[in-house]
Amino acid sequence: MSRNGKRYNEDFKEMIVELYQTGSTVADLSREYGVTKVTIYKWIKQYSEIEIDENTTVTKKEMLEIQKENNKLKEELAILKKALTIFADK
Repeated sequence: MSRNGKRYNEDFKEMIVELYQTGSTVADLSREYGVTKVTIYKWIKQYSEIEIDENTTVTKKEMLEIQKENNKLKEELAILKKALTIFADK
């Protein structure tokens, strides 16, 4: 939630980042859409693409989601390994 209590949907955030990437300044976007500059910079960092290789790009937001899912899968695997040892002993 932003300082003024507004919530912005993903499409709006991505649109602001796209406008920035096509030449609009953060100051202009802030003034025009009523979003703080700090928030816009945060979105730029979050939604700008990072090139992994010549055929693959990912945003910071997507990378964080992948890491979260990876950690969840590691936990589930550890639980399954413990369960396997318990049942293998019986």
